[in-house]
Order: sequence, then C-alpha cells, then structure tokens
Amino acid sequence: MSRPHQGSLDPEMADEGSATPRRHMASFENLVALANYQERLKGARKVVWRDRGEPVAELPGLWDCLEHAAAGGFRSATLAFNVRASLNLVLALLRMRRAPKDQRLILIRNAVFGADSFRFAAMLGTFASVYKFLINALPILFPAIKPRLLSSPFDEDEDDDERLNLPRTVSYPNSGTTSPVLRRRRSARLSLSANAHMALIRKRTRRWHAALAGAIAGSLAILWEKRNRRGVIAQQMFVRGLQGSYNFYSEKHGISVPYGAVIVFSMACGQIMYAFTMRPDTLPRSYITWIQGAGRLPAEAIKLNRGLVREQTVDYPSLDTLLARPDITPSNAATLSALREAALRGEPVPLYAQCEAIHPWMTSCWSVPLDRFGDVFKWMIPIYSALHFLPSILLRWRVFRADPMRVLLRASMNSIRSSTFLAMFVVIYQVANCSLKQLYGQIMASPLLRRLIPQALTNVLISKLSFWVEGFLAGLSLLIEEPRRRAELTMYVLPKGLESLWIAARGRGLVFRTGNWGESVLTGMAMGMVMSIYQNDPQHLSGLVRKILYQFIGPN
Repeated sequence: MSRPHQGSLDPEMADEGSATPRRHMASFENLVALANYQERLKGARKVVWRDRGEPVAELPGLWDCLEHAAAGGFRSATLAFNVRASLNLVLALLRMRRAPKDQRLILIRNAVFGADSFRFAAMLGTFASVYKFLINALPILFPAIKPRLLSSPFDEDEDDDERLNLPRTVSYPNSGTTSPVLRRRRSARLSLSANAHMALIRKRTRRWHAALAGAIAGSLAILWEKRNRRGVIAQQMFVRGLQGSYNFYSEKHGISVPYGAVIVFSMACGQIMYAFTMRPDTLPRSYITWIQGAGRLPAEAIKLNRGLVREQTVDYPSLDTLLARPDITPSNAATLSALREAALRGEPVPLYAQCEAIHPWMTSCWSVPLDRFGDVFKWMIPIYSALHFLPSILLRWRVFRADPMRVLLRASMNSIRSSTFLAMFVVIYQVANCSLKQLYGQIMASPLLRRLIPQALTNVLISKLSFWVEGFLAGLSLLIEEPRRRAELTMYVLPKGLESLWIAARGRGLVFRTGNWGESVLTGMAMGMVMSIYQNDPQHLSGLVRKILYQFIGPN
C-alpha cells in the first residue's frame, strides 16, 4: 500500500482511481493556503499603511458617519503614536552613550511611552475623527450636490466619460486625427488594481464643508499639544494652507509669478535678518543662536550695532569684549579704541557699527567673504550630507540597490549645492553690509557727493531699513538650490518671518492681541485652507503634505 502524500491536507479525499494525482491536489491546497495567508498579511498591512486608491466609504446615515469617524480616529491615533514613539526612540538611542547606565532603561521607556507620544496620538486622532465625521455628515445635513468619485490628476474629461457611459480609463494626449463628431483621446484600459495605484480617489464635496470640518477639527486637536509647540504646528500648517491656496487660485486664474518661491524666501529672510539685528525679541532665542553660528557673526558686534542704530548709544560691555578678542587686528583695535574714547568724551558717535567691529579678525572687508564661505561650507557639509544621503539610502532602498553609484553621486551633488547655498547667503549678507557702510562713508567724506545726493537718501544706507534690504539680497542665494527644494525651504523660513512681523506690528498697535486662543484659531484657519484644497484639488498641495494627510485621513 502506498504512503499518503505528506503535502495533502486530507489524503483520503484523493481516490486511487482519480485522474488527478495526489501531488497536484496537495500543490493546489498549498497555493490556496498561501493565498489566504498573503491576504491576511495584506489586511494587517492596511491597518498600518493605507494603499493608494482606497475607495470612498459610502455612509448613508449619521450613525454610520460616527462609526466611520471613530474607527478612523483610532487608526490615526495608533499610527501617530507609533511614528512619534519611533522618532523619540531614535533620538534617545543617539543620546544613550552620554546617559548613565542606570538611567538608560528609563530614557527608553520615557521615549516610547512618554507624554509626547500620547499627546501627538491624541492630537491626530482627534483631528481625524472630528474631521471624518463632519466631512461625511455635512453633505447629509445639507444635501446640495451628489458626492461622486473623482480621480486626480486623470479626471479632465470625466464629465464626457460619464455622459457617454464610457468605462473609466487612464487617458493620454491626443495624437493624429480625431473624429469631427466626438474627440476621444487615446486611452489604455488598465486593471482595477493598476488604476487604483495610479489615481488618488477621494470624495468631492462642497469647499465650505471641507473648510468648516478642517477648521473645527484643527482648533480642537491642537489643544492636546504643549503650549510651546502649538505655535510651531500652527505656523507650519498655515503656510502650507497658503501654498495650496495660491497654487489653486494661480492655476484657476492663470496667474504665474516667475521665481515666486525665491521672492517669498527673500522677503521672509529680509524680515528675519531685520529682526535679528534690530528686534531680536521677535524671534525665538534658539533661532537667533543658530543664525549667529551659521553667519559666524560676533554677538557683541550685533549688540553694539543695535545700540548705535536705534539709540545712538555705545554698549561699552560689548565694545570691551570685542577689544579683548585675541584675534583682533591692531588696526581694528585702534579704530574701536578711538570710538570708545570719543564716546567717553561725549563726542558724537557713528550711527552704525563700523566694519572693524563686524569682522575684528580681518582688516580688509574684501577678504572676509572668502573666509566666511569656507567656514560656513565646512560647517554645513556634514549636516546637509546627512539630510541628503540618509533619505536616499534608507527611504529609497530599492533604487539604491539598483544603481548605488547614481544615488550616491546625486546625494553628493545635492549636499554640495545646499552647503554652497547657505555659504553664499552669508557671503552676500556680509558683502552687502560692508558695501552699504563704505558707500555711506565715501558719500559723507566727499563734498561734491553730499551736494548731489540728498541727505535723506544717504541716511537710508545706514538706516534700519538697510538691514531688511541686506537680508532680501542674501535670500537670492536660493537660486543656487535645486528648483524642487526651493518651495520647501521657503515654507521653513516663512513662518518665522510672519511671526516676527506680527509681533513687531503688535508692538506698534497695528494688530490685535490673540490671547490664549491664538494658536487654536490660527490652526483652525490653516486646516480649513488645507483640507479645502485636499478634499477637492489635492494636487495643489506639496507631495509630503498630501501623502501624510492621505495616510491619516484617507479619501473621506
């Protein structure tokens, strides 16, 4: 008697006289088991990561909306907790060597199960649940239009397809002749899975529905975060909303601003550098410290210059600190000593800090740019290398394995370009600062130029406005950066510039005070703009924001 096949799940079911061999039955059953296992893995993966093309949930009643919102909020909270805990764990591991051995376990525990992880999870879970309930309940409460499935960006001729009852296809541009009766574009009929991967399906509703849902959800969700972090989150989402709104309306009305990101970046840098030199109280202390480190600017020189420009007084402690520097040149020391003696005698002082105070270690102004460029470039190249190399290798592992030399070369070039951008920012600012001061000195020293040029125009060269102009000119260094990164860098500096401008205007009584609810209101406005664009025209948002929202919110 032959032994039953070990791979068969039920050997008795295979008749000896059957035409199908037992090994074929066993192979078929194993394939079925493997397929079921893969389906279970795929279902488990969807709990953590949402695939592109997820269909819109049909919710006929308010109770269905509530259940859908609760499930979506729980999923978003879980995902947010895992993301924040993983990030905190990586940061904790980087600090592990400096921590005492008896504190390392506590450090890891606090990183994973600390209050920050739960706050972040509660914030995103609240936002997702409130938004998903409102965006699905408002069309039921105010039924004005019939929700429909739209795929972007492949829905240009969707109305024609629906009117003609044509199957949904992915279309390509016209080529050759077309029928005079009906202009049809060549289309490739793809499978449902292929269409799902190529299109982002979402539920299109009235814009005010999405704006209202986003505003209410954002205002409530931000309250979970710490007060010192609410402003940062609100500012970032506000500029993302401005970016999406501008992209939408510029396309709608045919508005095109050449180098718009560079212009906005330069204007933000102008405000930031003005605040850095004249109004440091409008910038966070950490931001001021970073600017000083990046620009290699003596803090005492900035403080001395601020006193001379704003109050026409000499800050003697800062001046004495500059004179005590071991690397100060003899000629620069003589100039600063003469300034100190003149101020002590009560004589008029300059209306700005001389170049000798800005770069006391160098006598010539034109030797400073090359020195600054080398220092800043060497300081930033390790930082930008990490920012370019790590994502290229870790987040694009398949591309890296396919062509490692191309990925490494591209990351190297991008690191050099980014470091050059920041180094040139410092160089341009330094050259502009010294040039304006020297031009002012030459005009004041020439009787002919003083008669030809109005004094009011000459004073502009050393006024507070000049520091805004210097920052604007330095911002033009963004042209060195890769075009696709310009908008992201702009979104990084724009919140700081707007915050500084708001605080300065509030000090002059030009704007109102926001009190304890300012961050919540700003977040509500920001998320109203963002979700209005996301729900109807997500292609106008940046790719990063669009992908994050899709994972946490989904199509509806």
